[in-house]
Amino acid sequence: MKKVNINEKLNLFDEYWSPKIVGELNGQFIKLVKVKGEFVWHDHKNEDELFLVIKGKLIIKLRDKIIELNEGEFFIVPKATEHKPFAEEEVHLLLFEPKDIEHTGKIKHELTKEKPEWI
Repeated sequence: MKKVNINEKLNLFDEYWSPKIVGELNGQFIKLVKVKGEFVWHDHKNEDELFLVIKGKLIIKLRDKIIELNEGEFFIVPKATEHKPFAEEEVHLLLFEPKDIEHTGKIKHELTKEKPEWI
């Protein structure tokens, strides 16, 4: 058992849309990710997904509305809900996701990461 310093972990990488695993809790991975620009429309048929903004402003586009998240705010995308994250400027996020979640659902895209790395 050891503590995790989120800022130290965020300083270990620069790439966007490439979640890094920093912990595991009850069948869920805790991930950190830096994002900028537009992601791909996708869903997760069987998994909810939590986005917590550590730094910046994240937009989550849903088919019927737009969710705007500022620092210290989070949103849970319900399973089977199509969504498309977007960040005009660099955003740092903490994600809670089931261990077996597919990064971009069933969509295969150049941004898809098959196996997130532990840092």
